[in-house]
Amino acid sequence: MHIYKTSKLPLLKIILLVIAIFQGVVIGFLFLKSPFFISKANKYLAFAIFSLSWSLLKIVFEITEIIEHSPYFKIVEIIDSELFFPAFILLFVFHQVDHPNTPSKWLRWLFVPPLISTFSFLWIYSAEVNEQTFESISIESIISVTFLLISILILLFYIPYVLFKTYKIIQFSKLKKEKKWLTELWLLEVMILIIYMVILLVGPFIIEELSSAMQILALFATIIIYWISYTGVYKLRLLNDQINVRALLNVRKYLNISEFSENHSSAEIVKSIAHKKREIKKPDESNIYYTKLIRLCSDHKIYRDSTLDRDKVAEMLGISPSYVSQLINSISGENFSTYINRYRVEEVQSLILDKEFENYSLLAIGLECGFSSKTTYYNWFKKMTGMTPNTYRKINQ
Repeated sequence: MHIYKTSKLPLLKIILLVIAIFQGVVIGFLFLKSPFFISKANKYLAFAIFSLSWSLLKIVFEITEIIEHSPYFKIVEIIDSELFFPAFILLFVFHQVDHPNTPSKWLRWLFVPPLISTFSFLWIYSAEVNEQTFESISIESIISVTFLLISILILLFYIPYVLFKTYKIIQFSKLKKEKKWLTELWLLEVMILIIYMVILLVGPFIIEELSSAMQILALFATIIIYWISYTGVYKLRLLNDQINVRALLNVRKYLNISEFSENHSSAEIVKSIAHKKREIKKPDESNIYYTKLIRLCSDHKIYRDSTLDRDKVAEMLGISPSYVSQLINSISGENFSTYINRYRVEEVQSLILDKEFENYSLLAIGLECGFSSKTTYYNWFKKMTGMTPNTYRKINQ
């Protein structure tokens, strides 16, 4: 609905709105085009963000009174982007949680109210332009009745239904973190739509005082755009990648497959070279504890535990933590941290060369190989290889 009132806001606020619009457009295209983010669910999320950006653009147009000077921009105000937003969010949630039912025809009806609203305002605009053709009917009366009917439809049926349906679908999520994030997203959506509905109800009566409410709405829209871009989609994609990488690693671990296909030969070469290098560094293999440590790292992959420390290794070996450090240093010439992280870096190298892992993010691979954070992962990888994981992947593609 379109009831914004032109007001003279400080230039800084207009600039902030423009920045939010620009970032929303950039993030939307990122979700549509970036290999890391691209998915069927994120396609609808991108359109939801575009809807928010469109709404912010309408606010800017009315604040700056650009429509009064250039009527051609009226088309921006006519499109009811505020109602397209919850429809796209519902479709995003539907595909994100991998709903057990296939998309049904009822999903198409989500866009009927926004389209009705848009075409109604298009008709009203046409009526205003051709006012001279209406002799017996007041244009103002037509606008009032149309506005009332559409408002009732939206407030009593459409928005409550979409919000309720979105919440119900979120409950199908099987991942705890995903469910929590989608619920938080839904709550933010509810906040924006409640503000929207309040403005819709009281707007005709206090239209001179709506500028502050519009600022609040723009603020929430901006928060959602920023928040979705990182905390939401990025972490969910990383989580999904970690789950998939972990599943592949577990399959290989328990099946004990040494050769997978000709496509994995490069990865096997890296492992072979790594083992040879380690053999050179351990001239004394008679130490049963060191031999057991090698077996724990090579066969049981204990280094994949990001919380692994000397105490845990000492407990596994049945010796004291201080002796663990002494043992590793005397035989390998490295301290405990370097020794464990070398295993992690070597496995990351092998997985980067493995085509079965080429579609997963480098960060997900590093975290599943035992690194506790992106910074730790990148620092150790560069220290031991002389390059970042991204560079290593590009060189070996």
